[in-house]
Amino acid sequence: MYLASTKSWYLERLIRLFAGIFVLGSVVLGFTVSPKWFYFSGLVGGMLTIFALTGFCPMSIILHALGSRERCKC
Repeated sequence: MYLASTKSWYLERLIRLFAGIFVLGSVVLGFTVSPKWFYFSGLVGGMLTIFALTGFCPMSIILHALGSRERCKC
């Protein structure tokens, strides 16, 4: 079983946190406000897929500019 380190808020952990918040928020808004909010969930899922395949993630660029750093600079 894999357990991620929870000792600090490193960049990769923050990306997962924000992705989870965005998806949960858009699902709640999709059920309560307008079904069009589900498109935002799809966008987040698509960006996570692009990040896994290419390493490009706009959220990581923003978080890095705000001072968050990678867990391992390998």
